Amino acid sequence: IMGCTEITMLIGQGDFDIPVFDTTRIHAEAAIDFALS
Repeated sequence: IMGCTEITMLIGQGDFDIPVFDTTRIHAEAAIDFALS
């Protein structure tokens, strides 16, 4: 069973006609921005 953090290992933007967002990356970058502010 693949969870949301593993999905990006199998699929990418090229697999879809609509935008795909890497939510793990988005959350990690937001956490870093918050920690550094």
